[in-house]
Amino acid sequence: MKKVNPVKGILKALNHYLIFFLLIAFIITCCTMLFVTTLSKSLGVTLTQQNISVAAKLTFANVVLLSFIVTVIDRLRRKLTVERPVKMITEATNKIIEGDFSVRIKPVTKYATDDSFNEIIECINKIAEELSGVETLRSDFIANISHEMKTPLTVMQNYGTLLQTPGLSEEKRLEYANGIIHSSRRLSEMMTNILKLNRLENQQIFPETARFDLGEQLCECLLQFENIWEQKKIEIETDIAENIKVEADSELLSLVWNNLFSNAFKFTDEGGTVSLSLTATEHHAIISVSDTGCGMTPEIGARIFEKFYQGDPSRAIQGNGLGLALVKRIIDIIHGEISVESAVGIGTTFTIRIRRAESEL
Repeated sequence: MKKVNPVKGILKALNHYLIFFLLIAFIITCCTMLFVTTLSKSLGVTLTQQNISVAAKLTFANVVLLSFIVTVIDRLRRKLTVERPVKMITEATNKIIEGDFSVRIKPVTKYATDDSFNEIIECINKIAEELSGVETLRSDFIANISHEMKTPLTVMQNYGTLLQTPGLSEEKRLEYANGIIHSSRRLSEMMTNILKLNRLENQQIFPETARFDLGEQLCECLLQFENIWEQKKIEIETDIAENIKVEADSELLSLVWNNLFSNAFKFTDEGGTVSLSLTATEHHAIISVSDTGCGMTPEIGARIFEKFYQGDPSRAIQGNGLGLALVKRIIDIIHGEISVESAVGIGTTFTIRIRRAESEL
């Protein structure tokens, strides 16, 4: 905090005193001259030089005294109503600059100062609160990404060490090489998702709106998982209304469907069912993706859109906890809505509402 220069403070006080002295001297002089002139004319009294000299001295002393009293009162007023809240705000902002986002300023008494200071204090408290939340997210993000990167890197390192084993069979060599490829692919996908999420959160991706058939896009995305549902013998149920058009960024929406389908097949055991439905109201298209997987508790369901959060650690190797965070951000960007219903042992249903194309309304 800046130190106050004593000489500067004295000069400032003298400056205030001089201002009040001149102002009071002018007011009292004008009032006195008017009063004396009027009185002398009314009573017919002639003022002598001695009377005027005495009156001038008394008036001067009165001006000096009143100027001093007013200066002291103004100094106290400024100290209580201006300097104190300014000092509180300055100290708080300095702490924020130093990285302490837990600081909060107490509102000043409205009767003791201008309420404008409370408006400034409220804004600074909000800034500190927002910065605190951002810092927490940043710390969590760094901790999570470090953990997520460590796992595939450790696997790659272990398999790389095993590949150096003398006399390694061809079968083992291929197994270890595939392990390295799988881990490197997972690491690459995680980096890609992080970059996409960062660009979405910072509004560096601007949706390219186009009109297209939503049902056709859903079917195309679903067919990309045909090998998975055939391997796991998963039954597919579809109920897709025809000619449902939307105006949105098709590439961003395809990320939404791919992530939802990927989760549905990942959490559905062999012989289970994955369902897709597309219906429409007068103004919205409604998409539901359901599975008969393990389901979620309400506590897990409340956090699934958080970055890196994975409710089922046993399946964490199949993902990186960024897919649903991407989904939520994309739906927010296109001004849609997403909700989830789930029950442990029964399954999960994601429901998305998107506004239909204007030409259809």
